[in-house]
Amino acid sequence: MSLLLAAALLGYLSGSVPYGLLLTRAAGLGDIRQIGSGNIGATNVLRTGNKKVAAATLLLDALKGVVPVLALGALWGRDAGLVAGLAALLGHIFPVWLGFKGGKGVATGAGVLLAAAWWVGLACAVLWFVMAKVTRISSASALTACAAAPLVALLSGDLRLAGFALVLALLIIWRHQDNIRRLLAGTEPRIGQKNKSQNNQ
Repeated sequence: MSLLLAAALLGYLSGSVPYGLLLTRAAGLGDIRQIGSGNIGATNVLRTGNKKVAAATLLLDALKGVVPVLALGALWGRDAGLVAGLAALLGHIFPVWLGFKGGKGVATGAGVLLAAAWWVGLACAVLWFVMAKVTRISSASALTACAAAPLVALLSGDLRLAGFALVLALLIIWRHQDNIRRLLAGTEPRIGQKNKSQNNQ
């Protein structure tokens, strides 16, 4: 039990690093929380017009999920890795350093899935990419990939993995409540579109 608690703490700390905020400040782009949707994720960073910083944010947010799962899974076993992955997602969504107001968790959740079961993560990433190409709406792509994740995991016959993917998906979908309302209203912004009033990923 103590190892699982340690894994949860380390995973949370990894996930709580607000790379979007740190990178935009370092690049002289200001406080990302005052730009576009106010979110710290890569989609909002892209609204600054700096694609390199957005790409770096996407990569580092994904690594926040990959590293705890792989490292702690190797050290303390699969359960510790999965606990660390879930905690990393929670750290990204609820970072203590930002008053528990973080991102939507898509990149970090994808990283966790890639590390826990690479083929599930890859399938969801491909689905996200296809949907993004078709719709040009990040949230719609993310929601589709999230909905598919538990079903893809279930194909392995590993019920624990499917349940884990379901928990991740539900957390991310819950964080997209505002996006879902805008999708239904037809007002959700497209990728790269600047909109100060939106609260996208």
